[in-house]
Amino acid sequence: MEFQRARSEEQREIRRTAILDTAAAMLREMPVSDLALNELSRRVGLAKSNVLRYFESREAVLLELLDRFFGAWLSELEEQLATGADDREEMTTRAHRLADVLSRSLAEQSVLCDLIAAQGGVLEHNVSTEVVRRHKRSSLARLATMRMLVTRLLPELDDGAQGFCFMTLVSAGALSAYVPPPAAVLAAYADEPELAVVDLDLRATLRSVVLATLLGALPRT
Repeated sequence: MEFQRARSEEQREIRRTAILDTAAAMLREMPVSDLALNELSRRVGLAKSNVLRYFESREAVLLELLDRFFGAWLSELEEQLATGADDREEMTTRAHRLADVLSRSLAEQSVLCDLIAAQGGVLEHNVSTEVVRRHKRSSLARLATMRMLVTRLLPELDDGAQGFCFMTLVSAGALSAYVPPPAAVLAAYADEPELAVVDLDLRATLRSVVLATLLGALPRT
């Protein structure tokens, strides 16, 4: 696509949305580390200098996409946790159910997990204080929404809910970096099957981590 010079706020917003939509489509084809500003500019039909009028850096684009994917996932999670708490279920039963839902849901969010994995080490660098401030405000609001959703099912989490939500997201990002293994790792596993003991299944491993974190955060009965 090609754009004429943006002369109104509405036209500028159209440009911003086009850049974000194009970057989101690219992340469905490639990992965060491979998304280059030059290729993004080419695909969106704008000069690199023009893209930088709307976003100060590649990382600023990706931080905004992190917020977008986080919000979309929370909408799905709300549907998946719509049943809420059942007073007839024991606390540990509900904890296992929550771990099931979160691990299954996050394991399906490959782009979100990749962005979370890159957040601290990559995305929060090469951006201004104002971009970071705006991103952190939005992230905290998203985290509050996640906290509200999980405490519908497990109100016993109480003050531990925010820490649990944060650690669940960090764990999902960290574990997703190992899935799928690169070709050299798969070749090593094929040559020496005993090495594959560390070849993890993302959903199952994430469920174990989430459940352990969850049970640790719950009050002792």
